[in-house]
Order: sequence, then C-alpha cells, then structure tokens
Amino acid sequence: MSSPGHPAPGAAQHPDGLPVPRRYWAIAAILLAICMSVLDSTIANVALPTIARDFGASAAASIWVINAYQLAILILLLPLASLGEIVGYRRVSQAGLTVFTLASLACACAPSLLTLSVARVMQGLGAAGIMSVNAALVRFTYPQRHLGRAIGINAFVVGTSAALGPTIASAVLAVAHWRWLFGINIPLGILTIAIASYSLPESERTRRPVNYGGALLYAGTFGLLLSGLQSLAHDAATGFALLQIAAAGALAWVLLRHELPRATPLIPFDLLRNRQFFLSIATSICSFMAQMTALVALPFEIQRLGHSAVETGLFMTPWPVGVAVTAPIAGRLADRYPAGVLGGLGLLLLAAGLALLALFPASGTATGFVWRMALCGVGFGLFQSPNNRAMLSAAPRARSGAAGGMLGTARLLGQSLGAAGVAILFRVHPQLGSNFALYAAALLAFTAAVVSMTRLTNVDGVRA
Repeated sequence: MSSPGHPAPGAAQHPDGLPVPRRYWAIAAILLAICMSVLDSTIANVALPTIARDFGASAAASIWVINAYQLAILILLLPLASLGEIVGYRRVSQAGLTVFTLASLACACAPSLLTLSVARVMQGLGAAGIMSVNAALVRFTYPQRHLGRAIGINAFVVGTSAALGPTIASAVLAVAHWRWLFGINIPLGILTIAIASYSLPESERTRRPVNYGGALLYAGTFGLLLSGLQSLAHDAATGFALLQIAAAGALAWVLLRHELPRATPLIPFDLLRNRQFFLSIATSICSFMAQMTALVALPFEIQRLGHSAVETGLFMTPWPVGVAVTAPIAGRLADRYPAGVLGGLGLLLLAAGLALLALFPASGTATGFVWRMALCGVGFGLFQSPNNRAMLSAAPRARSGAAGGMLGTARLLGQSLGAAGVAILFRVHPQLGSNFALYAAALLAFTAAVVSMTRLTNVDGVRA
C-alpha cells in the first residue's frame, strides 16, 4: 500500500486519464456496472404483486424486495467509498461487480420471499461497491479537461436506467418469468467483469486503518432514521417510529464525536469544510428530495385527475426523456460555465415545471401535461451533470472516493427522504396528498436553486 499522496503501482503512468482505446473500454465497464446497479433499484417494482402471489406473501411483505436493496446501498455507500481510498477504487468496483452478479443468481433461484430479500441485501452490497467508486473511477479514466463531458454521459446513463426500469421490467414480464428480471444480470455481469479486469484505472491509495467503528455507527444512524421516517406513514407505528428517530439522533451524536477528530473521517467533514463542496452536497440533497417527492406523487396525481394506469405511464415518460436529452449537453457546458449558474437555472426550470403541474386543472389537455413534465426533465438534466462535476472537482484526487461516495449518498438520502415525506403527506391528507406533495417538491427545487446560486459568491459576497 502506498502512503498518502503517493500513487499505487501503475497510477503514475496515467496522471490525467487513461489513453485511448483503454479509456473507452474502461468507461464501457463503468457505465455497464452503474447501469445494472441503478436498474435493479426499480426493475422489480412492477413484479411485486406477482412475487407476492408466487410466494403466498402479503403486498406489504413484498415491499422488502425493494427496501432491502435500497437500505443496503445507503448504509454501505460511504464505508465502501472510504475502503476504496485504502485498497484502490478498482478493487472495490470489481469486488462489487462479482458480489452483485452472484447475488443476482441467488435472487433468480430464491425459493422463498425471505431468501429473496436476503439475496437482495447481498445484491445491494454489490451495488454499493459499484456506486461508491463510480464517480472516482470516472475521474481517473478521463482527462480533467473532459471531466464535465464524462460526468454528463454518466448522469445520462444513471437517469435513463432509473427511468427505464419499469419499462424494461414490463417487457421482460411479457415474455418470461419474474426471475429473469434478476437472471439477465448474470451474462451482463460476467461481460462487465471481463472488460473491467484489464481496463479500469489504478488510483492513489491512502495508508490508514479501516474505520470499522465509524461504519457501524453510520449504518445504525441512517438505518434507524429511514426506518423511522417510513414508519411515520402508518398510524399504528407512530410511537415506534419516533423511538427509532430518537435512537438515530443519539447515534448521530456518537458518530460525530467519533469522526470529527479524524484526519480522514468516514463522513468527509474535511471536504464538507470546503464551501463549494458543501453547497454542492446541499443542492444535491434538496434537488433529489424534490425529484423523488414528485415522482412518487405524480402517478397518484395523474390518476386523481381521472386518467388510467396506461395513460399514467405515458404521461410520466417526458421527464426521463428530458433528462436523457439534456444531461450530456449540460455535461459539456459544465466544462465551460460555473455549476452555480447551470444548476441554478436548471432547478428554477424544475421548480416552475412542478408548480405548473401542481396547478394543472382536471380539464387540462394531454399536451399541456406533457410539456410540463418535459420542462421538469430538462431542468433536472441541466442541474445534475454540472453539480456532480463541481463536487468531484472540489475534492483532491486522493479524496475522490469520499467525494464520489458523498455524491451517491446525497442522491440516495434525498430520494429516501422525499419518498418518506410523500408517505407522511398521504397519511395526513389522504385525498389531496399528491397535490400537496407537488407544491412541496416545487418549494424544495426552488430552495435548491437558491443554494446552487450562492456558489457564485465567496464568503464576502463577491463574485467568485
């Protein structure tokens, strides 16, 4: 292992990205891996009723097929990002790929819902390994002058994979058993492992012990917090939910006391002291809260307005299309213009689109709804790539793993908080909860835009 600031063997040969054509093979492996891990966040949603029926389980119990995967990723993302700085991002990614592929086989062969849920936890472990070092590997693969373009491509793949999950699942279920939703990962995983084995870049490694205590405290804090917030949506579980949230707060205090004195803490307080990095993280959490709040509420709002389930799927499509079109363009612009400007403009467009959707009348036309959804997608796509680039660029190369881990954690934390918030709104306002959620999402997006634009000034208020 190398000392801090010193590259691992092979890393010094490529101080500013990999040469062509190895760069293209590396980015292919990185994108295939992140595509599979993001797809599996949403690909099983459509099959939950079938899975519950096959195993003779309740609908509520089947939700653990989704929750087990998401929770495993969230509580392991930062610990594995920290491990990547110690042993190398390449090793963590390859180990994650291997675990993800083997766990996909276990999911496809699971004999019971409990076994499937446990396999999904293992699959989440593998996905956390992939996601935790994804941004860091992108940074070491591309030259610095093309970093925005690379992050734009990465954001395009992440955005479209998440959005296409239900569509791909529907296509698979039309011709095959639900087990193939996990089985398709096996050949793709083997192919990706083969490409990654010779193409992924080496990186600098830091000589420090693994922070086991911090990892356990972090997992307990976020696991209890999210479980408590989700429980608040159920009347019978309010007391238990508040107890979990209180326990999460106590663990968070212990975690802070444990981590703050460290030079390289698990939660990267050293990076969060950098104003640009902190504001980029805050922008990301607020914007992903807005996105998930809207995406959870919109199907209910569309059907509240009198449209069918089929029409709901069609009305949801313009958002991911807008992200897919805009994200690569925004990535190129991010190499030339400040993230505060691009992110602020994108989030203002998102806020405007969400407010217009909240105000959309039941007598409105399909065209009117579609262009509002497209406006949201364009706005979100314009924000995401420049913001991700700003986060990575604000961190030293030796802390790319921590920066990438925080990037993924901000996204997942924002999405989890947004989904929990909608569930609580539905409990308080069963009839109009979806409409109130859209107003809340618009306010969150506007707040994120304000935070983004504060990056344009320094502490004294002078333009940066």
